[in-house]
Amino acid sequence: MHKKGETMQEQSTPRRPSRPCPECGKMSQQDSYPFCSSRCRAIDLNRWLSGAYILPPPPHNTDEEE
Repeated sequence: MHKKGETMQEQSTPRRPSRPCPECGKMSQQDSYPFCSSRCRAIDLNRWLSGAYILPPPPHNTDEEE
């Protein structure tokens, strides 16, 4: 059961420790983790969608597998 005054989410979800925002370096906020604000989150999303971040392709094995 829940403790008095405690919601289900507060009981089951542990708090993440604050860490520096990857965009600006300010400490992260719980509601926009790992970013400090929705603005920094949107900046990062825009970079992904515009192709600024590119994941390298998996290594291609040149040896013939039998």
